[in-house]
Amino acid sequence: MKKLILAALIPATVGLAAPALAQPAPPPPGGWHHGPGPGAGGWMTPRRDAAIRQDIGQLRFAIDRAQRNRTISPREAAPLRRQAAMVQRQYRMYSRDGLSRDEVRWLASRVNQIRQQLRMERADWDRDRW
Repeated sequence: MKKLILAALIPATVGLAAPALAQPAPPPPGGWHHGPGPGAGGWMTPRRDAAIRQDIGQLRFAIDRAQRNRTISPREAAPLRRQAAMVQRQYRMYSRDGLSRDEVRWLASRVNQIRQQLRMERADWDRDRW
């Protein structure tokens, strides 16, 4: 008799616990992050992701504006545009699985290098190559 009662109670208790176990885990504080964990370079926060994306967009806009204002020639703008497009492609590739700190650092470094090149092109005053 005891075996029969135990056999009836075990499925009932497992049936009550199963829906609680099937619930998804709540999001961690600060939301979900993609990319490698803290030991592998850190997680990319949405704020940093948006900031690097915005930096790339601003760089492309600055190159266009400099050419439009005739502070750089089209010949000077073309390689800067190609470099900015390469950084944007690299950003898209990195952001598929989340950006690590090293990837963000690399992207920010490239954006800063291209900005520096743009400043140098503006300052060289050799716009006679139109």
